[in-house]
Amino acid sequence: QVKLVEAGGGSVQPGQSLMLSCTATGLPFKTYVMGWFRQAPGKEREFVASIDYSGRFRAYGDSVKGRFAISRDNAANTVSVQMTQLRPEDTAIYSCASGPGGRGPNGYKFWGRGTQVTVSS
Repeated sequence: QVKLVEAGGGSVQPGQSLMLSCTATGLPFKTYVMGWFRQAPGKEREFVASIDYSGRFRAYGDSVKGRFAISRDNAANTVSVQMTQLRPEDTAIYSCASGPGGRGPNGYKFWGRGTQVTVSS
């Protein structure tokens, strides 16, 4: 059974940083693209970042480019996203996903339940 579990969400003030991590079990982790998506209340799911199996190719959503950094540890079956310079508009539920990849949710087969990130003063 495939399971993706996110950790690291919380509440921070604008300008602060937060790191999210996701641990995967039950799948050949190092062969999958790993991605992060987010969804705010009343909004569509938004692509945040993705990283290929080798870790060499990374993609970011326009709204987070330059502020967020995705990484993965294939030995530990984890993918992380370091979020810096957080803004109130980054408030959302963040979910990790695995699959063939891409910027759309349809490119991912397995999903975690998500972790809440709230940015507020």
